[in-house]
Amino acid sequence: MTEQGKTRLTTNVSEERSGAEDCRESLMSNKPVACSKTVIAPERAHSKEGLERQDSVPERAAASSRPFVPSGRTECYLGIDIGSISTKGVIIDADRRIIARTYLWTEGNPADAARRVVADLGSQVDRDAVRVRAVGTTGSARRLVGAMCGATVVKNEITAHAVGTTFLHPDVRTILEIGGQDSKIICVENGIAVDYAMNTLCAAGTGAFLSSQAHRLGVEVEEFGDIALTSKKPANIAARCTVFAESDLVHKIQVGYAREDIIAGLCRAVATNYLNNVGKGKQIAAPVVFQGGVSKNAGVVQAFRDELGMDVVVDEDGHLMGAFGVALLAAEAAPRAGEPGGGEAFDFDALRTFEFVTREVECQKCANHCEIICVYRDGKIIDSWGNRCDKGAVKAG
Repeated sequence: MTEQGKTRLTTNVSEERSGAEDCRESLMSNKPVACSKTVIAPERAHSKEGLERQDSVPERAAASSRPFVPSGRTECYLGIDIGSISTKGVIIDADRRIIARTYLWTEGNPADAARRVVADLGSQVDRDAVRVRAVGTTGSARRLVGAMCGATVVKNEITAHAVGTTFLHPDVRTILEIGGQDSKIICVENGIAVDYAMNTLCAAGTGAFLSSQAHRLGVEVEEFGDIALTSKKPANIAARCTVFAESDLVHKIQVGYAREDIIAGLCRAVATNYLNNVGKGKQIAAPVVFQGGVSKNAGVVQAFRDELGMDVVVDEDGHLMGAFGVALLAAEAAPRAGEPGGGEAFDFDALRTFEFVTREVECQKCANHCEIICVYRDGKIIDSWGNRCDKGAVKAG
């Protein structure tokens, strides 16, 4: 991608605010968030490989070890979901089918995780036959990675998950999502996200919670689901707080509870904690789709079905839904041929040598005193965010 293209794309990135502010303001002002213009999901080229559990060691979810080779040069779109625990990426073709997918640990370094995801996706396709016309990013580090990739679209997780889910499941009414350290619920009506909620600062009931308890029990977390399903009488575990849950877990072990009953109790505690906190006050209507990495845990899925008294759908690529949704948004926003940047393609190798410096500046232009994050490359600012008014806006050079 040329430097001119990068400037154009990162300028678009700087127009997107951080957090779920845009989604929240739309909902508070009674302006529904449109999820997708498409209501018919085409057949998807899914593979059966990849993650079996969210908390297992991430593996490439490629359809095969050989790169995807289309019959002719094809227009594609890339989506990246950068979370605190894991980073996901997909490439979709013009028919919105996933042709490459990956799931890797973030390991506290979102920039490096983005480089690894892009390299992995690039190894799954024939780069001479695939032309990535636009990139979208979502997740907690979406702004930074968006600047690195020259993203056309940078969106919050609520919008990305809603768009991806409604594309594949047009009739969905409720979206349950549990990731590594956060969880969210999205209520949908007629393909429009009308309400949502996210967990608080506490990570109880998330993938990280399950992973820590699995370690305490000496069990691989990818075995949790199968073990939980063998339980006849799940133990009651207090999961409203991680500290209390660990104390309760130790007590159950000491008094001789069966391991499968403890594990089943933990899975049920995740579901009840989610419904009592994130889902509190929300109308959970069918069809219900459960996604995020924890959706790959069969024990938690069954716990949700038992608690809700209804079926819960788990998509094969549910753990990639954020990346898929933002890839769809990138496809819609991609510049047309003849428009500025319309003839440019994403360079898979450019990210390997992308160097940047991040600086924090406190704006003194109004009483907000916003902390503005500025990203520089070669001494020039390429993106900034964090300002709550136009007085603190810093334009890319």
